[in-house]
Amino acid sequence: MATETQTASEYIKHHLTNLTYGQHSDGSWGLAHSAEEAAEMGFYAIHVDTLFFSIILGLGFLLLFGRVAKNMVTGVPGGLQNAVESVIDFVDDNVSESFSGDNPLIAPLALTVFVWILLMNTMDLVPIDLLPWLASLVGVHYLKVVPTTDPNATFGLALGVFFLMLYYSVKNKGILGFIGELTLHPFEGKSFFSKAILVIPNLCLETLSLISKPLSHSLRLFGNMYAGEVIFILIALLYANTMSDLASLSGVAWSLVGAMVQMVWAIFHILIITLQAFIFMVLTVVYMDMAHSTEH
Repeated sequence: MATETQTASEYIKHHLTNLTYGQHSDGSWGLAHSAEEAAEMGFYAIHVDTLFFSIILGLGFLLLFGRVAKNMVTGVPGGLQNAVESVIDFVDDNVSESFSGDNPLIAPLALTVFVWILLMNTMDLVPIDLLPWLASLVGVHYLKVVPTTDPNATFGLALGVFFLMLYYSVKNKGILGFIGELTLHPFEGKSFFSKAILVIPNLCLETLSLISKPLSHSLRLFGNMYAGEVIFILIALLYANTMSDLASLSGVAWSLVGAMVQMVWAIFHILIITLQAFIFMVLTVVYMDMAHSTEH
């Protein structure tokens, strides 16, 4: 429900502003009271809502799957156990197809990434004004409920995968093998003179390719979820503006259109949130496979 005291641009800015904790211009620390104040807090500002929802959803995932694992039965399982087993089988099949190494960490990593991101993405289906309105009742005036619409969250996830990839690359190939992969591949069969000429440009290209992995990994998820959130906000604006004119036939018609568009986009968005979680998981497994592969 867009408030009558806000313009459309103010409403959009309000919904795209995180609950931010950081240092004010006077040197004191606390929550930002405006989007401009949040922007002035700079690099060390903390997005409290992103941390809160991502941690709560992560704990929810662990508790749910832990409970199912503890109470697992043979024979005829219940609906919850069936759902959890289906997700585990789905992830395990994808890991088997994409990962050729031998590391017991990869399947749990892929499962965690997929389910956690899926839960964070699913927050986009919660009515756009519901949780911010409830938060406003206790004095919280800014609240973004979808952690994956915050680039800090998606970059954090991607950097975690990236550092794991670097760790296993060095562990499996050795530091010299890893450096050789960046400098000599694919010129192993060339003469020494050819290698010496090609080492520097190859190092630049391979380093650029390496750095681009966490960038594309994070921005793909962030861009799709952020765009979906903006569309929900615009639909909410359309619906709210027409609800104020229900006395006229055109107001009723546009309200019905707004409600229908909202439902259609929400149904379509279910595919988007699932697909983005799946893509992030697949890329994670592929990067881990590259880190474990000793063949070029």
